Amino acid sequence: MTLIPRLDLAALDRQGLDPSTKGLPFDAPPLTVGDVGVQGWNVLAGDLPLPLAVIREDVVRANSAWMSAFTAANDLVIAPHGKTTMSPQLFDLQVADGAWAVTVATVQQLGVCVRFGVKRVLIANQPVGEQAIDACFRALRQEGFELYCLADGLPGLALLAEGAKRNSPPAGNPLRVLVEIGFLGGRTGARTREQAMEVARAVTETPGLVLGGFECFEGLLPTPEAADGLIDDVAALTETALGEDLFPADQPVVLSAGGSAFFDRVGKRFSRVTFNRPVVKVLRSGCYLTHDSISYAAAFERIISDTSLKLPEGRLEAALEVWAHVQSRPEGGRTMLTMGKRDVSFDAGMPVPLRWFRPGAMQRPETMPEGHRVSALNDQHCHLETPADSPLEAGDMVAFGIGHPCTTFDKWQMLVLVDEDYRVTRALKTFF
Repeated sequence: MTLIPRLDLAALDRQGLDPSTKGLPFDAPPLTVGDVGVQGWNVLAGDLPLPLAVIREDVVRANSAWMSAFTAANDLVIAPHGKTTMSPQLFDLQVADGAWAVTVATVQQLGVCVRFGVKRVLIANQPVGEQAIDACFRALRQEGFELYCLADGLPGLALLAEGAKRNSPPAGNPLRVLVEIGFLGGRTGARTREQAMEVARAVTETPGLVLGGFECFEGLLPTPEAADGLIDDVAALTETALGEDLFPADQPVVLSAGGSAFFDRVGKRFSRVTFNRPVVKVLRSGCYLTHDSISYAAAFERIISDTSLKLPEGRLEAALEVWAHVQSRPEGGRTMLTMGKRDVSFDAGMPVPLRWFRPGAMQRPETMPEGHRVSALNDQHCHLETPADSPLEAGDMVAFGIGHPCTTFDKWQMLVLVDEDYRVTRALKTFF
């Protein structure tokens, strides 16, 4: 199994930042991405305006190392879903920790990967439309680049076949197709094993394409047991296709599943099957890198209590925070803060107040006392239910934990990486 090289980030460090970028000071001088980490800025010192999205460097590095150890101990590899962060600098951290590929969902995201030197990409989606399909085949012309994409039915496969006719891939570098397995009421994916095998056989007869394997996305299913059934379909179909000798001898056999909520079940179910040739068992979780304070935190507690897989020392922790100022306490029981729907995710639960800090009066942030709860978000305001004895005053700073990292990242063109004292060490550029 061949891993991929580190990314080329030199051009990104030289990229200029628009002075109007959210998170930069009002009168910031012209800066490049690489300049931000050497300005001597500190979040707690008020050097940057709030709201501000920050990532704690020690935690995100520990999370990346934890997942690397988990996959290595359980005969898995990771192709982390890049759509979570869309940050090449974070892709590079994941690649440094042994990522087999980077997963994306769209051709725009594929373009970001190609631009910064990701050498193996998995599009966890079926490309449609000539623009998207032709882009996939053009990407194959990049030296040393491999691309996987999905197909879930014969009509979609026919579109890929037409694309291969328009854009003949380089010799020895076909478009690798993973047949997608779905479930009733779910998203895309063949609804039966018979349909999936029909697609797999058709791939092998299509010039310019090769069968790469089978995959599913189990993250939308309600229980671990429901996820098990879908994951088992992937393993069973791989066995069937191996029995029919559908895989090229010179290409790896890939079986993959994708979510961050059930990644333990992927390893457990795949490990139950013995295959007649080596296979690459690919986990596509993305949210593990920054984790969260709500839904994935709960899912992880289930994993560590339920799983029979080998777990590394330590645990995943929330690395992503959004900081805001206390703006006012206009009425009893309600505090308003300078953070809203434009700044923080709310689709998987309201943000959670974690810590508070009073500039000039405190040395370190303190844990938020009990009884504080976000009840509503407007575009630019946060409504915090507040007990009568709350210490919060106008001008205080509050750190919020988030749920579902994807929909916080996409609200920021730039996040800042901070050390344990909230000194800014780097700007993290995103490409949404």
